[in-house]
Amino acid sequence: MQQKRNVQIIEWEDLDKKKFYSFGLFMTMTIRATVYPATLIRTRLQVQRGKSLYSGTFDAFFKILRAEGVGGLYRGFMVNTFTLISGQAYITTYELVRKYVSQYSEDNTVKSLVAGGSASLVAQSITVPIDVVSQQLMMQGQGQHLTRFRLPTDSDAGKAKKVFGQTRNIMAQIFAVDGLRGFYRGYVASLLTYIPNSAVWWPFYHFYAEQLSKLAPSDCPHLVLQAMAGPLAAATASTVTNPMDVVRARVQVEGRTSVIETFKQLIKEEGFWGLTKGLSARIISSTPTAIVMVVGYETLKKLSLRPELVDSRHW
Repeated sequence: MQQKRNVQIIEWEDLDKKKFYSFGLFMTMTIRATVYPATLIRTRLQVQRGKSLYSGTFDAFFKILRAEGVGGLYRGFMVNTFTLISGQAYITTYELVRKYVSQYSEDNTVKSLVAGGSASLVAQSITVPIDVVSQQLMMQGQGQHLTRFRLPTDSDAGKAKKVFGQTRNIMAQIFAVDGLRGFYRGYVASLLTYIPNSAVWWPFYHFYAEQLSKLAPSDCPHLVLQAMAGPLAAATASTVTNPMDVVRARVQVEGRTSVIETFKQLIKEEGFWGLTKGLSARIISSTPTAIVMVVGYETLKKLSLRPELVDSRHW
């Protein structure tokens, strides 16, 4: 157990791994279900030209709800649940790399930066193919003219067949046009987005927690400080990496091959303000995500403490 001022950090070796992974799957699924509508809205805002469909986050929310119902906010969700695998890979990589780096540096910022970037690299290698398919499903409905692949309008089959049938249909279209490489379209753009995002988030998370601990009463629970630090770190990381996230979404949905050309065209058509598209939706989605993730993750680690350590830890 390492202590950074009065905010303690539970390290990998302190955990009961069976409990950690069992509770972790439930936590990850809950988070994804909660924030998925904001993720869908963000994607549509980033891909649309100017304000051709939606004028902003709340306008998109109500238009999708009116035109497509609640189900419209969860297009592609079933496919996206496979990112549970990448979520577990992310957590494992982050904790193991922190442990490895601690052999060479005790600086928490260094450990968090290296571990966060490494975890994102591993997770994105699993996530990108899932994102490519789920984003194509997200863009059906009102935004279908913005995607290269369209689902047939004849959908009288049962719900289960419809959901998985749509997924198979999109996957077949992607493979027919682009081959296996099509499922990794935007991989470089994803790495350029999420590695910096993760590398920035963790150091800022610990930094904000430390600063808040100086201002808070001494008896303030650590979990409260961490729950406040999470959204602040998420907003910071989202603002820094949003330009690349816009480019990533366009590369994956529109089937572009060049990150640089996509960036240049975006600037040419919409100016530098185009790089802020979807930022409010991203911050709105990242705020509750960060709170749930931080509270859930820190609670998860406390619940997963090895039995012999429980009585010796105080928060």
